[in-house]
Amino acid sequence: MSIADILAHASDASEWQEALYKDLHQHPELSMAEERTRGVIAEKLREFPGVEVLELGGGIVGILRNGAGATVLERADFDALPIVEDTGLEYAATGEAMHACGHDAHVTGLLGATEALAKATDAWSGTFIALFQPGEETAEGAQSMVEAGLTDKIPTPDVALGQHIFIDENAPAGTVLIAPGPVLSTATSLTVTVFGHGSHGSMPHLSVDPVVLASSIVLRLQTVVSREVDPHEFAVLTVGAVLAGTKANIIPDSATLRINIRAYDENIRAQIVEAIHRIIEAECQAAMSPREPEFVQSDNYPLTVNDKDATEKVRAQLIDVLGGDSVLDMEPWTASEDFSRIPDAFGAPYCFWGFGGRTDGASIPNHNPRFAPELQPTLNTATQALIAAAYAYLGN
Repeated sequence: MSIADILAHASDASEWQEALYKDLHQHPELSMAEERTRGVIAEKLREFPGVEVLELGGGIVGILRNGAGATVLERADFDALPIVEDTGLEYAATGEAMHACGHDAHVTGLLGATEALAKATDAWSGTFIALFQPGEETAEGAQSMVEAGLTDKIPTPDVALGQHIFIDENAPAGTVLIAPGPVLSTATSLTVTVFGHGSHGSMPHLSVDPVVLASSIVLRLQTVVSREVDPHEFAVLTVGAVLAGTKANIIPDSATLRINIRAYDENIRAQIVEAIHRIIEAECQAAMSPREPEFVQSDNYPLTVNDKDATEKVRAQLIDVLGGDSVLDMEPWTASEDFSRIPDAFGAPYCFWGFGGRTDGASIPNHNPRFAPELQPTLNTATQALIAAAYAYLGN
């Protein structure tokens, strides 16, 4: 038997995969509160022959032990976003959460690959681990599973593999993108509160206006990347929210800024964080703020750097299964992931690639209320790519 036998079982799964995907899409759940989703995944895993199911840290692990050989871990995330869907799909979510980052497709693909491997054990040998992770959108889920004892409770993988969907006219559904080295940025978010002295809007001279202070900070922060970071280095600093006040004629006591930074180098990220602290503290002093600013750091994502040898091995198998025209070179993305925390906890190499979601030439960014992948060939490609990558290590 060969990989063709595994792929044949994957082809048979298309009908239930599409139904499962629609169900997950209609029932999105926010990070670290994915109880229904976790139950759906666990129930499906228990249908597959020979799969051991373990729940920990808010996530689920399915383990297939099939004799001697390598141990391969593949991961899918399953949380949604606080976005009201505007896709017009018949199976669109109707609440205030949405799968606008395609995690429903990630889950569906990995479940399909797991079933195919479980039903074609004569075609491969070793140990296959399907890991389903909560809370990627808040950078909590991978760490939660690690802190729950993941490294002691499952076999140590020889390699960890993962993938992510996107919608881009240059990489249609049916294609995958892969490259060695940095492929996803490191990221950090900061929530900063600055303080003033409230007053009536008609008496600004009696106030220390935190709205003016926050405005000055926003403008000054625009110089961090343009004037402090080496132009040869990638960096992004975004002030995504400024929150202050309740009424036009009230000068408030405080203002809150929500800031996000991205880089392809941990040292650059640290440099930007230091600059943010320095600028905000100086602006507060210049404005005669009555209190020191408060900083809360969150959503800390590691840099994702694909192992060269693992990437070459996976790429070769992807070409064998999907064809050379369907395996494209991946440029580094400015988005971030906590996937690498799992292989890093084991000291294992890893490879992370992307796959396309539309054939109509559309480009729709992730986290958009109109993010709507086509069911096919998207789900088939997601499943086949995971099978191919695993087979690169498990093939007889």
